[in-house]
Amino acid sequence: MSVAVFTPDVEYAIARAYLSYLVTCFPFLGEKVSFHFTYPRDHLPKDVPLVINHLEDRCDQPLGVLKELLKHRDSKMLSWRERMPYPQNVLRNVARKTCGTEWVFLVDVDIVPIPGLSHTLSSFLTSTPALKCKKCAFVVPTYEVDERSPLPYNRSSLLRLASKGRARPFHQKVFVHNQHATNFSRWEAREQLHPKEGGVTISHQVTNFEFFYEPFYVARDDTPTHDERFLGYGFTRNTQVYEMFVSGYTFHVLSPIFTLHWGMQVKRSRPAWREKQNNANRRLFEGFKREVFARYGKDPLNMMATKKTKKS
Repeated sequence: MSVAVFTPDVEYAIARAYLSYLVTCFPFLGEKVSFHFTYPRDHLPKDVPLVINHLEDRCDQPLGVLKELLKHRDSKMLSWRERMPYPQNVLRNVARKTCGTEWVFLVDVDIVPIPGLSHTLSSFLTSTPALKCKKCAFVVPTYEVDERSPLPYNRSSLLRLASKGRARPFHQKVFVHNQHATNFSRWEAREQLHPKEGGVTISHQVTNFEFFYEPFYVARDDTPTHDERFLGYGFTRNTQVYEMFVSGYTFHVLSPIFTLHWGMQVKRSRPAWREKQNNANRRLFEGFKREVFARYGKDPLNMMATKKTKKS
């Protein structure tokens, strides 16, 4: 696993202290995970000494230790830190390019894999369907699960939760276009017909691709990078997936594996700063889509069509 962490100012020292704690308490992290720090030029990292007292005796308190370390951020820092647009695409590119593998499974940090996913996915990626297709992206369906329920560990437990309304497709309520093209109903119907099928296979191909589609996918590490002009919220992941589609990638939904988000997301009124970032990125997209058209000479979603204005 390759993880990129945004660490301006004293957060660099906080991150280093916390990672030392995690590796001490959970040694496998040092063997299986690489961490990469990023920071803005106007808020360079401060490597101040931070000590966690009785570290080894607090391995059952990861959240408490983190909250304690975060107290080292003073009010002056928080005043600019909370307004700073989060450079999501910079971090995605850093994490991906330091992974060092032929295939990359690109996910957000709050997405939880089911047990054994890495092993079964690795086996699939050495199979003929994966090796034959040079421009395939393999979509891993993602569900969000009610926090009152245990996380499902296989398809039967997931489908049981879904039938009770305690699991549903990721972002279904907050922004349906985010995952809609995956066609979860088709995936669920297939799983019910083949409950004992072993090994990872392709369930179906995505045939209704739309602009705001943001699947979590596995692909070779030669896909377009994430455009780092997009900062904060809006147009960060979907623009990269859009460029993949324009450049000729096809998307294929895998079975029976899936990933999870713990907690059901609901619509809330967005803060003004988030909407401001989204609007800024929307304006940047106008230039981005023209560049993509110039790069590939294709416009499969008719994004370059000019809007007709009504004369009064």
